[in-house]
Amino acid sequence: MPYAITVVPIMPLRAEQSHKSEIISQALWGECSEIISTGADGWVRVKCQYDGYEGWATVNHLETIDEALFNAPYTHYTAGWINQVHLNGKPMQVPFGCLLKHGSTAVTNWGRVTVQLEETPAEIGSSANISVPALLKAAFLYLNTAYLWGGKSVFGVDCSGFTQTIFKTLGIHLLRDAYQQATQGSVVDFLQEARTGDLAFFDNAEGRITHVGILLNDHEIIHASGKVRVDPIDNQGITNIDTGVRTHKLRIIKRYF
Repeated sequence: MPYAITVVPIMPLRAEQSHKSEIISQALWGECSEIISTGADGWVRVKCQYDGYEGWATVNHLETIDEALFNAPYTHYTAGWINQVHLNGKPMQVPFGCLLKHGSTAVTNWGRVTVQLEETPAEIGSSANISVPALLKAAFLYLNTAYLWGGKSVFGVDCSGFTQTIFKTLGIHLLRDAYQQATQGSVVDFLQEARTGDLAFFDNAEGRITHVGILLNDHEIIHASGKVRVDPIDNQGITNIDTGVRTHKLRIIKRYF
C-alpha cells in the first residue's frame, strides 16, 4: 500500500471524491497518510497516520514517500502562526502545528520533493513532562480563529481539531472527534477539581457528545464555537460571555496529564 506525505499547507479530507463534498477533516503540511484506494479524476482515499481518519483527497496534494519515512517518528512542529518553507526551491507559508519528521534537519527530501525549513521548528513536548505555559501559548494562538467544520488549523478549526492540534504539540495523542477524545484520559469528578489543560465535553439533547474545549481553570474554557473564544463555565455548562446565553451542556471532564 503506497505511503504519502502532505505537500500543501492544508489538505482537505472529503467524505466523497468531489470538490463539492463535505470536508470531514484536514491533514496539515508534513502529515503522512496511507493511500487506500484510487478513484477517478485524481482522487485517492487516504488513511491519516496520526489519527486513523479516512477521507478523499486529491493526489496533487500528496507526494509518495518510502516506508522508512512513513515509519519515522514525528519530532517537531511548526511553532509560528505562519511559517515559511521552501519546496523544490519555491516558497510556501504553512500554519502552526504542522508535524515534522526529521525536523531538526534544515534540508531534507520527501520523495521527489526537497524541503527547506526557513524557521526553526519546535520540539514536540513529552507527555511525561507537560508544560502548561506551552499549552496556553499554543491555545491562545487560535484566539478568534473562525470555526470551520473539519478544520484543524489557525485559518479555521472545529472544536476537536483545536484540542487535537494543541495536544499533539505537547506529545499527547488525541483521536479526531470529540466523542472519540472523550473515551481517552481519566475522569475528573467535579468541575471544582479541574486543572488547566483538562478537557470538558458537552452533549446534545440525544446525549451524544458533540463539543469539547480546554479548561483554563474551574470557571473558564477556551473552545471553538463560532470562533475560538474564552467563555465562563459552571456545573451546568458554557455561557456565551457576549450574549449571556447558555450554549453547551456539560457532560464530563477528562484529564490527560
